Order: sequence, then structure tokens, then C-alpha cells
Amino acid sequence: MTEHVWSYTSTSGHLAGTDLTGYKVEATDGSVGKVDKHSDEVGDAYLVVDTGVWIFGKEVLLPAGTVVRIDPDDRKIFVDRTKEQIKDAPEFHRDQHLGDRGYHEELGTYYGIGGPFGGPAV
Repeated sequence: MTEHVWSYTSTSGHLAGTDLTGYKVEATDGSVGKVDKHSDEVGDAYLVVDTGVWIFGKEVLLPAGTVVRIDPDDRKIFVDRTKEQIKDAPEFHRDQHLGDRGYHEELGTYYGIGGPFGGPAV
């Protein structure tokens, strides 16, 4: 049930192959940080966001399904979560979690259908 959260929606404006590194990430209630790394891999697309001072220099992993709009002119990515929801997500450590299927499943459940901020369980 979490696979869709790891893919960009057709309405996000994402173009495969676009380098999103350095784009600012905006939650529904303000700035989250900047994209440090991203993946366009089918079924495993994500953004690694450097939060800067907002949560003490930590990085967060956002599944591509959280992206609602990409503005290439302003180099901004808009996600459909609040800063608090992002802050409360399972903690991310790049060296541990990037290739960890268990972590991806946990994060996918958190952000996806049946999770606390996704749609209803089906």
C-alpha cells in the first residue's frame, strides 16, 4: 500500500531527469530546507532535504508522493505536509536509511495511505 507514495503524481510538474538539487522545499506552513539529493527511480523516488537550522541541521527523506508542485522558475518544491508532520516523521540517517527497505516501508506507511497523514486505509 505504500508504493504510490514513492512516485511523483502526474500533476506535480516533475520532469524525469530534472536536477532538483538546491531547490527550496516549502511545506504547507513554511520553508523546510533545500534539496541535497534526489532520486527519480520508478517506485522509489524521493527527496533528501537539508533542514538547516530549522531542525538543527538534520536531513529528512520525503517520498516523491508528498510533492504537489514543482516551480522550476523559482526553484521551489511544494509538499502537502506541515513542518510538524515532517519533523515528526521517522528519523532519517542517510548512511543507514537510503537503501534500507524496512525504513522505506516505515516512512511510506507514515506518509502514505493508512498512515497518520495519508488517506484512509483500503
